Amino acid sequence: MFFRKPSENATIGRLGETYAADYLVRQGYEILEKNYRRQYGEVDIIASDRGTVVFIEVKTRRSSLYGSPHEAVDQRKQRQLSRIAQEYLVSRRLQDAVARFDVLGVTLDQQNRPVKVELIKDAFDYVG
Repeated sequence: MFFRKPSENATIGRLGETYAADYLVRQGYEILEKNYRRQYGEVDIIASDRGTVVFIEVKTRRSSLYGSPHEAVDQRKQRQLSRIAQEYLVSRRLQDAVARFDVLGVTLDQQNRPVKVELIKDAFDYVG
């Protein structure tokens, strides 16, 4: 069995995020932030979609061997994203804004080209 080095996983992740941002812009999203970091985690992309603030988790894979990219956004990750989203909205004085969580899966071929990009809008609810 072949395991990638952590640095290779990070590179694949960054590449997936680049493809994801390009895809989102083509879908009409406005990118507000990329890699929004807090001490307890990070949101890959924060965007606006027709007036809705969207917190987007991007998962990049080369195969479905370990499940779909979307399955990797478990309850712990949902709670983490919810906490960061709440902090972001408060810090930007957007507490009354409509917001949602999307998950975007990118599957790459062996040459690191996207073969599948799948967006799940409103993938999960706020987890407090």
